[in-house]
Amino acid sequence: MYRSLLKDGSDEFIERKSRFIGYGFKVQSEEEALEKIDMIKKKHRDATHNCSAYIIGEDKMIQRYNDDGEPSGTAGVPILEVLKKEDLTDVCVVVTRYFGGILLGAGGLVRAYSKGAKIAVDSSVIVDMEEYERLSVNYDYTHHGTINNYLMNREYRILKEEFLESVTLEIHNKKGDETLAKELMDITAGTVKIKSIGDEILPCKNGKIIYP
Repeated sequence: MYRSLLKDGSDEFIERKSRFIGYGFKVQSEEEALEKIDMIKKKHRDATHNCSAYIIGEDKMIQRYNDDGEPSGTAGVPILEVLKKEDLTDVCVVVTRYFGGILLGAGGLVRAYSKGAKIAVDSSVIVDMEEYERLSVNYDYTHHGTINNYLMNREYRILKEEFLESVTLEIHNKKGDETLAKELMDITAGTVKIKSIGDEILPCKNGKIIYP
């Protein structure tokens, strides 16, 4: 559905004696992005600059940047461009600079803030946010071993398990993918009962859900 960050992260580097610290945040609203920026400004109140950019919404309609005193176009825009190039949304990046006494020039600043943004999002881990269904799967005990092996071999995680008159499992399945339902029907000769109990947007990497 869209690409975002898995978690908050940070990394840093030195460029001609200036220290750059990149912070990446997963955010859900513009208010939350502004809170993160304010948090970093307070944390690094002694820094020369705390430049930032963020993109909010699946439609990416909210896009903002701030140079925080650096020459216009040399900090906030390069940070925003990195977010756009990585096709990210619901993300906020702040790059803090402690001036080291050597001027970098416009080109040097653009490169440094771009690098600060890139290391920030890389440390925060870029993920695909995909839509999944949480399914309830109910079947007779005689099929439990076969179904358990089937799910294990295909790397499904069992979220909940209940053993009463029959077995009920809860698992995630990619929205719109009917392969699971068809194959479980084959395994149980059509007796399995599958129902959706809700949709969830989950972080994925290389087609696999990243669980906490």
